[in-house]
Amino acid sequence: MNRFRRTKGDYIIDFVIYAVTLVILVSTLFPFLNVLAIAFNDSSDSVKGGVGILPRIPTLDNFKELTRFPLLLQGGLISLLRTIVGTVCSLLSTCMLAYVLSRKDFIFKKFFTALFLFTMYVDSGLIPHFMVIRTFGLNNSFWVYIIPGLISAYNLILVRSFIEQLPYSLQESAFLDGANDFTVFTKIIMPLCLPVTATVGLFYAVGQWNSWFDTYLYAPFNEKITTLQYELMKILQQSMSQQGNLSQAGKLAQSQSISPLSIRMAVTVVAILPILLVYPFVQKYFVSGLTLGAVKS
Repeated sequence: MNRFRRTKGDYIIDFVIYAVTLVILVSTLFPFLNVLAIAFNDSSDSVKGGVGILPRIPTLDNFKELTRFPLLLQGGLISLLRTIVGTVCSLLSTCMLAYVLSRKDFIFKKFFTALFLFTMYVDSGLIPHFMVIRTFGLNNSFWVYIIPGLISAYNLILVRSFIEQLPYSLQESAFLDGANDFTVFTKIIMPLCLPVTATVGLFYAVGQWNSWFDTYLYAPFNEKITTLQYELMKILQQSMSQQGNLSQAGKLAQSQSISPLSIRMAVTVVAILPILLVYPFVQKYFVSGLTLGAVKS
C-alpha cells in the first residue's frame, strides 16, 4: 500500500496544475464578464472606466437603445431562419457525401477526397465568387446564404473520418438483411454519427449566425433578407464614427446618455447570446461514443 501513497512532489505538481488552470480560467472569463458588466452598466458611469466583472450601476438602457433600430427584429428573424435552414441543409449534404466517400466500394473515393481537400488550400478569390453568385441569380435572394457555403471541406473530412472508424460489419450485416444504401445511412450511420454531427452542426450554426459579409456583398439594400449581424455591424460602425445617419440603420441617441462603448458591448452580448444558450445542449455529444455494444469486427 505504501507505493500508492502520495509524495510531496505529487502535491507540488497538483498545485502547479491547478494554479495554471485557474490562471487560464480567469484570463478566459474576465473579458467576457467585463463585456457583460459594461453592457448592463450605466453608460455615463462606464465612460469613467474601472468597471470590472459586475456593473456598478445596473441598467437596461443600453439594450433599450438597440430597440430604436426597426430592422433588428427583421434581421433577427432572418438570421434565425438562415441558421436553422442552413444548418439542416449543410448537415444533410455533408453527411450524405461523407457516407459516399467512406464506402470502400466507391472507386472514385480518392479522387473526390483529393478534390475537396484541394479546395481547402486554393481559393478562387472574391471577384470570381461574386461573378458566380450573380450568374446563378442568387443576388438579393435568401438562398445566397445557404447554397454557396452548403458544404465545408473540413467538416466533410471530419464526418468521413468518423464514419470510417465505425465497424464496417454493421453495414455488411444490414446489406445481407436486404437493406439499401438509404436505409443503412438513415438507420445505422446517422444515429451512430450523432456526436460528430452535433459538433459539425454547431460549426455550421455558428458560421451562419455570425455571418454578415455575404449580406454586405449580395443583399446590402434588401431589408426583407437583412441579417441581425449585418444590422449590428452597421450600428457598431455608427457608434464608433459618432454619426447619427448611417443609411438604413436608424439613429443613435443624439444625447450623450448612451456612449459608443456601451453600444458596442450591448451589440456584442446580443450577437453571442443565442450561441451561448445552444452550446451547453450540444457539448455533451462532443466526447460521447455511441458505438458501444455494436457488432465488433
